[in-house]
Amino acid sequence: MLELRRDDAPADPMSLTPRVGLLLMVPPLLWAGNATVGRLLAGSVPPLLLNAMRWSVALLLLVPLGWRAIGTPQRRAELRQRWKPLALLGLLGVGAYNALQYMALQTSTSINVTLIASSTPVWMLLVGALFYGERIRAVQAAGAALSLAGVLLVLVRGDLAGLGSLRLVTGDLWILLAAVSWAFYSWQLARPHPSLSGSARPDWDWAEFILVQTLFGIVWATAAAGGEALVVGARVTWSWGLVAALAYLAIGPSVLAYRCWGLGVAAVGPALAAFFSNLTPLFAALMSAALLGQSPQPYHAAAFALIVAGIVVSNRR
Repeated sequence: MLELRRDDAPADPMSLTPRVGLLLMVPPLLWAGNATVGRLLAGSVPPLLLNAMRWSVALLLLVPLGWRAIGTPQRRAELRQRWKPLALLGLLGVGAYNALQYMALQTSTSINVTLIASSTPVWMLLVGALFYGERIRAVQAAGAALSLAGVLLVLVRGDLAGLGSLRLVTGDLWILLAAVSWAFYSWQLARPHPSLSGSARPDWDWAEFILVQTLFGIVWATAAAGGEALVVGARVTWSWGLVAALAYLAIGPSVLAYRCWGLGVAAVGPALAAFFSNLTPLFAALMSAALLGQSPQPYHAAAFALIVAGIVVSNRR
């Protein structure tokens, strides 16, 4: 999850050093692993239950790190006073995005999922224009068109001749919805509720802020997993591999990746850091080839180039 913007926070990004570059490469590597593991677990555990289990374990890890956010009656009162905006953040960031991604991985490949998800900056642009009054500049529109062309190339599996008879697999639709959910989540951080903005925001550090979001998000995730159990059942094929996968999902993509990302963004700023996030599909392709036997196709490379080019163009001033 991203850091909530502090209106009074200084912005003094450093130059990109080898150490910071390595730090920013860790999150996309772990996020690619999240997609690969999610694909590996398809059929072993229902996707909504997997999301609830992942964040339940992550919550246990976060409590020792962020316990000050809930450690006193006064701090718990701060949460009760802000439960509505925190519940929305928990829904979008924990309850929806990751659950939709695991649902997508039931029928779509990890390469497709990460490529489509990497178009999130385009959806952030559109959400900002439609719901937050942001004006889209011509260069941003051009960048969005390039990125959407890359997404479309993935959806038609490189066969542009079949565009007229396009039939999406269910997973492609789920990950598109997940990208929109993350766009709304990001805007909630960029334009926070008054009770979470400026001096009104409690003095949470990174672990405390992730913890409070997880506390609210786990309610949504557990409710969704319960609904899933009632509708389709919740059969889990337990194994040591599943236990290891849950440990990875809770430690790597849920905690370590966000900590490294926060440090990297603080060092070089969000614009430069955003380019590193686009390494996720590349890492996912390598992992899929090594672990799943799903070799990337030429259209994946073309789509990756279009999506990255669109984001580069969008960020030109």
